[in-house]
Amino acid sequence: MRRSGAEPRMKDVQSSHDSRHIEIDKVGVKNVTYPITVLDKANGFQHTIATINMYVNLPHNYKGTHMSRFVEILHSKKSMINMKNLPDILRETKQKLHAQAAHMEVRFPYFIMKDAPVTGTPGYIEYSCGFVGHMDKDDVMRDFTVSVSVPVTTLCPCSKEISAHGAHNQRGVVTVNLRFKKFFWIEDLISTIEGCSSCDIFSVLKRQDEKYVTEKAYLNPKFVEDVVRDVAGKLTKEQNITWFTIEAENFESIHNHSAYAYLERTNDKGGII
Repeated sequence: MRRSGAEPRMKDVQSSHDSRHIEIDKVGVKNVTYPITVLDKANGFQHTIATINMYVNLPHNYKGTHMSRFVEILHSKKSMINMKNLPDILRETKQKLHAQAAHMEVRFPYFIMKDAPVTGTPGYIEYSCGFVGHMDKDDVMRDFTVSVSVPVTTLCPCSKEISAHGAHNQRGVVTVNLRFKKFFWIEDLISTIEGCSSCDIFSVLKRQDEKYVTEKAYLNPKFVEDVVRDVAGKLTKEQNITWFTIEAENFESIHNHSAYAYLERTNDKGGII
């Protein structure tokens, strides 16, 4: 007999039986904006704002999943999300949602302080970064990728060759996705990508700095094809990396379109297959 004034037990509709016998591959929450803390090579930690998708599979006999538990899991981790603990988050998601598989996508802006090349004037540069992880019923990470998009400067080799004065240059973005064996620092990957451009990007440039980056780019012309090949050459030598994609897009300064290049490779013990 229920006590007087006690709340009646609420029915768990999500866990009720579904008679259609159709499994669903992914159910969950999408585009969750959430404050997170990520690892920072220079400072230990960095606070940022992420856009997060979290899913689990749904067996054929359940009507729905418990959506609130996804955000509860994020909160329980005190917003710390990184390459090291993503497997733990997926494992907990499977357990809390009584699922056989869990999937998580995290995208966030990451900031690095860069000093201008001559005057040393400091300023933050934003990089778009992300993690994607998938864990199966055996608690094995079947897929775990890290991505980073890096703004760069490129100068056209053809323009330099055919022009009597100067050459056109433009800002571009190089995006790398990769799979790996063990933890690495995002900052090191960013540095590798920037080193394959005509010149990297800075937030604040005084006159001396502008002269430096202009001349550096002029002496180091790159097509988008050159950029993806140069980045691939660097990643191929990294035995920690097992697979990667590279895409470069130049926002052309003399055309109303972008120049684009893309490649995908599997890396076996430091050599491309």
